[in-house]
Formats: sequence, structure tokens, C-alpha cells
Amino acid sequence: MDANALSRENAHLKARLAEVEAALAEVQEANRRLEDILRSSQRAQFGKSSEKLSPDQINLALEDAEFAQGVLEAAQEKAEAALQRARGETPPKPARNRGHLPPHLPRIERVIEPASTLCPCGCGEMARIGEDISERLDVIPAQFQVLVTRRPKYACRRCSQAVVQAHAPEHVVPGGLPTERLIAWIMVSKFGDHLPFYRQAGIFERQGLHLDRGTLGNWVGRACFHLMPVVDHMRAHLRGADRIFVDETRAPVLDPGRKATKSGFFWAVVSDDRGHGGAGPPIVLFHYAPGRGKQHPLKFLAGYRGRFLQCDAYQSYNAMTGMERDNGPWQLVYCWTHVRRRFVKRFENEGSPIAEEMLRQIALLYQIEKVVRGKLPADRLAARREHATPIIAALKPWLEVQLSRIPQKSQLAEDIRYTLAHWPGLIRFLENGTLELDTNPVENQIRPIALTRKNALFAGNEVGAENWAMLASLVATCKMSGVNPVDYISTTLHAILEGHPKARIE
Repeated sequence: MDANALSRENAHLKARLAEVEAALAEVQEANRRLEDILRSSQRAQFGKSSEKLSPDQINLALEDAEFAQGVLEAAQEKAEAALQRARGETPPKPARNRGHLPPHLPRIERVIEPASTLCPCGCGEMARIGEDISERLDVIPAQFQVLVTRRPKYACRRCSQAVVQAHAPEHVVPGGLPTERLIAWIMVSKFGDHLPFYRQAGIFERQGLHLDRGTLGNWVGRACFHLMPVVDHMRAHLRGADRIFVDETRAPVLDPGRKATKSGFFWAVVSDDRGHGGAGPPIVLFHYAPGRGKQHPLKFLAGYRGRFLQCDAYQSYNAMTGMERDNGPWQLVYCWTHVRRRFVKRFENEGSPIAEEMLRQIALLYQIEKVVRGKLPADRLAARREHATPIIAALKPWLEVQLSRIPQKSQLAEDIRYTLAHWPGLIRFLENGTLELDTNPVENQIRPIALTRKNALFAGNEVGAENWAMLASLVATCKMSGVNPVDYISTTLHAILEGHPKARIE
């Protein structure tokens, strides 16, 4: 090999080496970022502030970790391909993903032919002997269309008196632009996907549609009026439930006189019998109230026929036990998750062995609940009496002994006193197989309200907050039932406008 050829080969090898080194550097940097994100995620989930973070906040860190993982994998693939090319190897074919996508999605096929199908040996046209097929998921961005409705007129040519034409269908916005499906989509985008009207207006703007948020609000308000009977029927179902869950969250409302916001509250009421194999429909209903005092649950729970109220230990619920009702006073069922949070903080902040043991005992209760979830009430009750009752029986005297041994002004002592003070409500799940160990069914429904509140900042007025509560109830109930809320709301609006009788609203 002459000097020039050797020089060219060395230059080629150096270029390949530089390419490999650059790819490896990308891998190392991506790996470093991934490790940093994972450490942040672990601190967010398991650190001292773990109980202050919602699952949605933790998911943000996990999404960033998955994002970094994708960068790492792409960099690794690039480095491996560079090494294979440097060694003169052919990269392996990627794994095919055919059959992994739902069959109901439309398929758009494309055929990629070689640049030439003539045999390089000069034999002529080559024969097709097979093919490789792959499927990838594609998307058509939100695309609006115009629904044109024609109503032909017919007349008699002989007498010229009779003219017939189909009646114009009723619409939520008479003579307006939106179809019922569009209004349902706008509604679910705000109350299900947390997109305020002004952000949706920006989406419309990108399609050349100039719609302000006031117009979108007016359309949704009109639909809200038509959907009131459905929400009233949901309320009737809830009133007949034997056990309900209740929780509340802050709902800022604009106070124009003060040029600021005032704190109202959304109170959530949930009925979900799936935990004990019940066939009743899962329902969540939000109520807006201007405050958090006991008069508000007394008011919106008036007329309920249930016996058990699953809630946290907020003092306003204590008033429910003195409420005069045909079925007797409410029996409060307290939440073990709220108890656990207190001892998690003590263990994380102080490393308390008492808190650690308490968390271990609570974990045993939840292991039992995991086994009996979805079973019939009688089976759940039998399992609880066999396995959970001995744990509970030993736990109370143990807590009393620990309380006598620690400083009475310590935070741990306060947590133990909190637990013992609410003991009758905490162990009520041992008396009835339909009761749950915690209030997670209602807390899971409260979290989306907090996301919408964060994005929308506040409700414009109290009437707006009430409508917000109503439509959020409808969307959340659809999600709990595994129903597409856009399909349900648009179909329901069509049925109501076409005269579906209220007597058949069920």
C-alpha cells in the first residue's frame, strides 16, 4: 500500500473513531441526565416531602425520566451503528411491530419500491418473492370540518299548493356555528383535560377560526342548561346510596369589588360500589359552596338516605352525626390514609421506630384489603374479622402504651392522640363489608379539579363555579364508568334536543 493510500485509510479510521467517540459522549451525557432525573424523582416520591406531592407531580418527574431514557436509547443505537460500520458489519434489522395496534384504527398503506427491479447481472426484470410489513402509529392533528345540512323542498307541479320539507333539527345554539359534538369536545377539553377556554381559542386560531373564549363559554353554558336533568338524576342516585365518600378542595372565585379572588370550595360526593362487587353505577357529584363550614355539607347532604359517610377527620363532618334523619344519624367512617400520612412524616423527619412499627401494621391492613377487593361484602367482612381484627385489637393498647412513654408535647404524641381520638370511625370497616379502609375513591376525583383550578386560576363568579361543578361531575362520572365523555355528552345532547322523554332518563 502506497503512502497516499495509507494516509487516506488512517484519515478514514480517525473519522470513524471521532464519530464513535462523539456518539459515546452523547450516551454518557444522556445517562448522566437520566440518573439526575431519577434521583430527583426518588426524592420527590420517597423524601421528606413525599406526602405533600400529588401523584401528578411525581408523574412529571417520571415523564422527564422516560424522556431522558429515550434520548439515551437513541444515542446508544447511534453509537452501536457507528461501531458496526467501522467494523464493516451490516446493522441488524429492527424488530417488526405488526399486530400491536388496535384493529379498529384505519390503515393507510404506502409501498416503497426499490429504485430499480432489474437484475444487476442483466437477466431482466426480477420477480416479487415477498415483502416486509411494519405498522406505525400516525396522527391527524385536531382537524375541524364544516357540517352542511340541506333540506330540500318539494311541491306539487299540478296544484302548486302543497309544499313539504323536513323540519330543521334543534340545536344547542339555534342558528349558531357549533355542532353538539363540538360543544361536547370543548366541554371535555376544559373540565376533563384542564384546557381553559382561552387556550382552546388558541387551538381554533391555528385553524383560521377566530373564536374568543366568551363565545366558547356561551356555547358550553347553553349545553349546561340542557344537561341539568342528567345531573339531577345522578344526584337522585347518590341520595339512595347506603355509603358515600365526601371531600372538599379550594375553588378560587373572582371577587370584582375587591379586585381579587375569594375562596370558595368544591365538595365532592362519590358513590362507588365496585370495591365490594356492587352493580350500582359509580357517580361523582361536585357541589360549589362559598365556604367550608359545617352548614354546607348539612345543606347539600339533606335528603340523602345513606347510613355511612366515609370522610377525613375535618370537624365540619362531625355535625353530620347530629343531623336528624329518618334513617338515623350518619355514621362517620374515617380514613386510614390520613393516619398513615402523619406517621410517614414522623418516620421520615425523625426516624421514629414507633412510627415505623405503626406503618408496618397499617401496611398489613392494606395487604388484607388488596386480597378482598372486589369480593362480596360478606366475604370481605369474614376475611377482615379473621385477619384484620387481631391486628386492630393489638394496635390500640400498643398505641396507648407508646403514648405514655413519650413526651406529651411531641408531634408523635399528637399523632397518636389523633389516631386514638378517631378510633371508632377508623375501625368501623370491621362492622360492614361495604365500607372501605380509606377515602381514596373521592380523593382521586378531587385531584383533576385541582389541575383545572391551576390552569384556569379561578372561576369568574359563583354561578360560573356552580356550572363548573356540574359539568365536572358529568365528565368525571363518564371517566369513572369507562365511557368516552365526548361521545356520551354529544349523544345525550342530541337525544334531549330530539325530545327524549325525561321519564326515560335512566
